Amino acid sequence: MFETVPDMACKRAEISPGALAFRDAETGRAWTFSEVNAAADGIAGGLRRAGLGEGDRLAILCLNRVEFFLTLFACQKTGIILCPLNWRQPAPELVETLEPVNAKAILHDAMHAGLAADVAAKTGAALFGFDDALHGWIAQGGPALRAAVPATRPWYLLFTSGTTGRPKAVIQTARMAWANAINIGQAIGLTAEDRSVNFLPLFHTAGINLYTLPVFLNGASSTILPKFDAERLLAMLRAGELTQVFGVPAIYQALSLMPGIEDVDWTAIRCGCGGAPLPEPLIRFFAERGAYVLNGFGMTETGPTVFLMDAARAAEKIGSVGRAQMMTDVRLAGVPDGAPGSGEIQLRGPNITPGYFENPEATEKTFTPDGWLHTGDVGRRDADGYYFIVDRIKDMFVSGGENVYPAEVERALNAHPAVLEVAVVGCADEKWGEVGVAFLVLRPDAELDVETLRPWCRERLAGYKVPVRFCVLEDFPRTAAGKVRKPDLREFLTDA
Repeated sequence: MFETVPDMACKRAEISPGALAFRDAETGRAWTFSEVNAAADGIAGGLRRAGLGEGDRLAILCLNRVEFFLTLFACQKTGIILCPLNWRQPAPELVETLEPVNAKAILHDAMHAGLAADVAAKTGAALFGFDDALHGWIAQGGPALRAAVPATRPWYLLFTSGTTGRPKAVIQTARMAWANAINIGQAIGLTAEDRSVNFLPLFHTAGINLYTLPVFLNGASSTILPKFDAERLLAMLRAGELTQVFGVPAIYQALSLMPGIEDVDWTAIRCGCGGAPLPEPLIRFFAERGAYVLNGFGMTETGPTVFLMDAARAAEKIGSVGRAQMMTDVRLAGVPDGAPGSGEIQLRGPNITPGYFENPEATEKTFTPDGWLHTGDVGRRDADGYYFIVDRIKDMFVSGGENVYPAEVERALNAHPAVLEVAVVGCADEKWGEVGVAFLVLRPDAELDVETLRPWCRERLAGYKVPVRFCVLEDFPRTAAGKVRKPDLREFLTDA
């Protein structure tokens, strides 16, 4: 695509220096693009004086803060590689996460000072706090930096677990960020007049890239919340402070249950969703109020945007993740181009990671010999070029010799009026090999005889797809991004 790109903070400051870039929801502090760039220059100077240089890894442990993005831009200026850490993990897990990247220092906010100190003591990393170091670097300032940025140089690393459960560090580059900004920006009609909000955790790709970094690159503004707060988000929506919102299904589910949801002018807000399939009842709930929540698909390895539904056909194509966006090529393994059928979704383009940091074996396994990324997701494409995610390959189970995709069963159960959320997993069975077990969260005040769910499913599904057990839970175990942790659900079986 290109070999170098401009310094993002510097270039944005040249184009719209006095425009609002960030607003800190906690302090009320507003940051212009010029102030962001100057602060990033100051942090870059401070990091260099502290002994960090190009290629060194800097871990960061914090809630969502403007300072995170200031540091992210400082790292782009210097070639230091930022490593966002999951603040929900205990010190031993964070030490394991950092082991393959050998971070030279850890930067932290006040809330996580103790946790950061524990990790630093076990890894030998230097320790810098926002209050006693970073803010001082910003105040001191630094030389103005505007060097060309190598497009494929590692900029930051995001950690994900493989099949072994050991963390892998996914390389993120400036080229990926620009490609994602094009993919998502043109899909949602992003302009400099938009106002968005950041609340998804910054150790996940969505926290950085949906939509905060594309919003920044387009000259628009983001309000930074420390983390998801349904009441605060609803207040912002009711006040008309936002034009663009992205969330995972659990976010929209939480909003739909809140008093005051009817006071939002949803016609003025463009809503995106990813991370998991958006249940049809939830799509219809918001559509009835004037909002088409556009479902999409992406991965940490893809920057993340690959697919996004368009509003024009959202009501017609419920369940679709839309078409492949501008900067990404897609193929279905084993399916001729344009032909019907299902196959693994494989991807290629400038938004795709070059691989896993210092892990050539994992990188090789993730790509086909001709350079396409294995997603591990089965998809299908309809005659209009819209894609549908069938399920994760690893979630599929075989019952009596038949393939069962839990997502299909979940869609059927999600249509039940008493069901708020559902997750289906395959479990071992002596007769059939594997059978389905459905875990349910009910709607508030709903009553349900789970025995009635078998005939409900049988009317909609083949017999081998109908779960043999239905277990009602108060809530699901979830990741920090709100995704259901399906492997953990099996632990409930002994109590269900």
